Amino acid sequence: MGRIYLDHTATTPLDPRVLDAMRPYFNDLYGNASSVHWHGRQAKGALEKSRETLASLLGASAGEIVFTSGGTESNNFALRGVARPLALRGRNHIVTSRAEHHAVLEPCEALEKEGIEVTYLGVDQYGSVSSSQILAVCKPTTSLVSIMHANNEVGTISPVREIVDVLHPREILVHTDAVQSFGKIPVNVHELGVDLLTISGHKIYGPKGVGALYVRKGTEINPLLHGGGQERGKRPGTENVAFAVGLAEAARLACQEREEEAKRLEQLRGELEKRISEKISGVIFNGHPTERLPHILNISFDSSKHRIEGEMLVMNMDLHGISVTSGSACTSGSMQPSHVLLAMGRDSATAKATLRFSFGHANKTEDVQRVFEELQSVLREMTKKN
Repeated sequence: MGRIYLDHTATTPLDPRVLDAMRPYFNDLYGNASSVHWHGRQAKGALEKSRETLASLLGASAGEIVFTSGGTESNNFALRGVARPLALRGRNHIVTSRAEHHAVLEPCEALEKEGIEVTYLGVDQYGSVSSSQILAVCKPTTSLVSIMHANNEVGTISPVREIVDVLHPREILVHTDAVQSFGKIPVNVHELGVDLLTISGHKIYGPKGVGALYVRKGTEINPLLHGGGQERGKRPGTENVAFAVGLAEAARLACQEREEEAKRLEQLRGELEKRISEKISGVIFNGHPTERLPHILNISFDSSKHRIEGEMLVMNMDLHGISVTSGSACTSGSMQPSHVLLAMGRDSATAKATLRFSFGHANKTEDVQRVFEELQSVLREMTKKN
């Protein structure tokens, strides 16, 4: 039997339609978008068309979209690019949550070393923070709040609009990491009201190594790099036209097919969740029961009821032909307990004994039955060894 891939939250395969859109810019249309000759103009045209496509899908204007190398760079750009200039004017406090991706947490830690104060908020049992909780820690010196749109491990959707509504009257900027939500649920910068928003290509069946940052017009932001005037002076370096085209096409397809695909993935997730809840005891379902992404199912085995070695759980599933993970792809290899689950109140042993199933285009109804059977088999094997 073939392998089943259930780690689409970590990355997705490149859609053949996206590859077809990119192909000309690897071969015939290889010009530098900064060059004024014919080859350069062809590349520049494709780059700007891609920018306009993304802007339209996000509810932004083309001038508010900056291409980057991916979600990590976009998050660093948003945090460091905004916090540094505002700190020079006395606004040297930023706020985030303990359940953010490391691409937000680690830039915040770096900013702390530069003298900027950071408040890390705890989260509720679902992995979310409230607008009142954020407001309670804000100060006259607060410049920026960064709260992800939807959590990459448990899928909980944050009340971003509510957060914006209480912060904007106090002239506090809001950044949201929408890497996991974009293409799965509606993401519109006008409706969310955010000042900065991050997206990435490889989470929506686009290429790895490309993303974008939405920067609301009028938002002061300093470039991370220096050495050219590309991206309107915000991100120097020769633009990766082929990947920008790929990101735009992947985004177009994801948004075009979003509603139908979300319903399908929600059904698959719901069926697996139902089988686990009915047949396996001592399982904790992580994340909000309703306000969550359609494709993520995150479960932990309660350490008070199960003696499961967390380090072996993912490996044994892999040996049974099922590709899953225990948390963020950036940290799962370390076999440390998820910082998100710890922030949600799980003990270390329970947090380690976790599986995150994330469904995608290739998954079918029959996959659910096999995944469930293999999970039961793995649990029987691990229980016997204990």
